[in-house]
Amino acid sequence: MKYAAKIEVSLKPGHSNPEGETTARLLMELGYNVQTVDVSKVYTVHLDAASPSEAKTKAEEMSKRLLANPTKDNYTISVVEEK
Repeated sequence: MKYAAKIEVSLKPGHSNPEGETTARLLMELGYNVQTVDVSKVYTVHLDAASPSEAKTKAEEMSKRLLANPTKDNYTISVVEEK
C-alpha cells in the first residue's frame, strides 16, 4: 500500500534559531507585535509499506538516519494512507 509520512523537524529548546530570530525581527520592523518565531521543516515522504505501523517505522528510521540531528532536533511523524 502507499502511504504519506509527514515528518516535522524542529529545534529543541535552547538551541540557536537564527532564521526564526531574523524572521521575528523583520516582522516587528513591519509593525507586527510578535514575541518569537519558531521555524521547522516539514518533509512529506511518499512510500510503500505493508501497514501504517511499517510506514511509521520506516519514517522513524529516515528521521534518525538523515532528516533530524538528534543532538539539536525534535521530530514528529504522522502517517496517512494514500488513495
